[in-house]
Amino acid sequence: MDDKQSKNPTLRSARWFRKDDLPGFVHRSTLAAAGWSREDLMTRPVIGILDTWSELNPCNLNLRALAEELRTGVLEAGGIPFEVPLMSISENIVKPTSFPLRNLLAMEVEETLRGYPFDAVVLLGGCDKTQPALLMGAASARMPFVFLASGPATPRSAGGGPLANATGVWRLVDQLRAGDSQCDFAAFERDVMGTVGHCAEMGTASSMSVICEALGVALPGSSLVPATDRRRSHFAREAGRRAVGLAASGGPRPEEILDARAFDNAITLLCAVGGSTNAIIHLLALAGRVGVPLSLDRFDAIARRVPLIANVQPAGEHLTERLMAAGGVPALLKTLAPLLHLDAPTVDGRTLGQIAEAATVLDPEVIRPLDKPVKPGETLVVVKGNLAPDGAVIKTCAADPKLRRHRGRAVVFEDVQTVADRIDDPALDIDEDSVLVLRNAGPVGAAMPEWGMLPLPRRLMERGVRDMLRISDARMSGTAYGAAVLHVSPEAAVGGPLALVRDGDVIELDVAQRRLHLCVSDEELARRREAWKPPPRRHVRGYRKLYDAQVEQAHRGCDFGFLRGADIDTLPEGLFDGWVGGW
Repeated sequence: MDDKQSKNPTLRSARWFRKDDLPGFVHRSTLAAAGWSREDLMTRPVIGILDTWSELNPCNLNLRALAEELRTGVLEAGGIPFEVPLMSISENIVKPTSFPLRNLLAMEVEETLRGYPFDAVVLLGGCDKTQPALLMGAASARMPFVFLASGPATPRSAGGGPLANATGVWRLVDQLRAGDSQCDFAAFERDVMGTVGHCAEMGTASSMSVICEALGVALPGSSLVPATDRRRSHFAREAGRRAVGLAASGGPRPEEILDARAFDNAITLLCAVGGSTNAIIHLLALAGRVGVPLSLDRFDAIARRVPLIANVQPAGEHLTERLMAAGGVPALLKTLAPLLHLDAPTVDGRTLGQIAEAATVLDPEVIRPLDKPVKPGETLVVVKGNLAPDGAVIKTCAADPKLRRHRGRAVVFEDVQTVADRIDDPALDIDEDSVLVLRNAGPVGAAMPEWGMLPLPRRLMERGVRDMLRISDARMSGTAYGAAVLHVSPEAAVGGPLALVRDGDVIELDVAQRRLHLCVSDEELARRREAWKPPPRRHVRGYRKLYDAQVEQAHRGCDFGFLRGADIDTLPEGLFDGWVGGW
């Protein structure tokens, strides 16, 4: 690093450490116990390593090791690394749902970056909600950052049976419900979490990870290297070195990268890989943090022109490691180049177009040409109508094509417990043409858990039925599949039309027309609305009370309204430089 740059007094950390006054003395002497001298702190940029490692979170279990590699990279480039532990959100462990903790972690990230003397940061995340939370918090803090994911796990075959990964779990559950007990469930359980790392198919974690490359906030090629692959350590070192470069040059800052071009590119890649519908919510929330107007209509417009070119589960055949071997995200970007904003900047220092130009597609079976997609049609679709005035989404590439246009009688479930209690009841009036409706599972009703892939009745599965139309205000796991209309907005708990559906009502879905319609007259719906009463709020204290009161609807990303927008509160930036506390 250039010596003149390293002594640049405009570095943010200079306000803490480069003043010969009482605050400077206190700040420098406080960190002497951490091994840093007065000269170090007076001359070198300070890099934060925000780490969401936890023993309860196998997706993130390798992040401590990556943090050490990052530290080496920062030191090699002449910076001072400080690792800061943050909340770790374990998708599979947190009850009743991990989703509301995304906003809490985002707030923790923002306040951590605001309050400490970092010049740039590296964000370490893995499991579903940690990734968008880190991005949202760092974007709000307006601090230069590099994102590095934990990397995908490396699944293995379960004794010759189904592949032991998350999508394999869903398929195994369907087999068991259909009466097929040939698979050794215990053996599958032993194998399914064979290594550290996040989902090895295009679930939410993998979707968010590859999206970070398209957004320009992750190093090219870094997203799909397996968690156990030594090359991930190499990326960690490079991320540390790059963070020092960002600090020395003053950026680019998040708002200079995360513009409308970046979000268009991210949506394009999301569609091309058949990614998780959860990423739609996270991108909407992130866009809100940097003041970029983004709506569901933009997702649908882009999805209409982007084919599914990544042959990766759950929409395709292979796992993400095969996609990496085929050239990874840079090769996908090369194929998608005609559909991208190639002038978009990245933390790598090159434009997205320059990264794509240098890439090579190594396996055209895994990364298909634009004119030879894995499946025909759009991968994601936004539907609207009197049942979803503000929109709902469906991952069409994971659904039975014959259900893209469907008309059936509603079978309504008030909550997920009702589903569990009733779905296999022989007295339940249901057939393969029925429409399963789950409500009160939205952001206010139940903090929007991944309940949208409702189980099918056992008796129908035993007859060979493998997909039915399902509609809910919930989310669905990115590793799952099936004809599920998700994120219905506004949700039932705030009086959305989903609250007015009754058993036997006819519902029509027409994907081609982007239409979701409840075949009930306006007059009847008005009468039902008059009789409707909102469900009682269940949370009376703490963060969940704040969440229920402030969370926005799904079509706006389920963020808090008071955290949206490009304007930032400058506290404590500059106002209390002369104040010393703690001694």
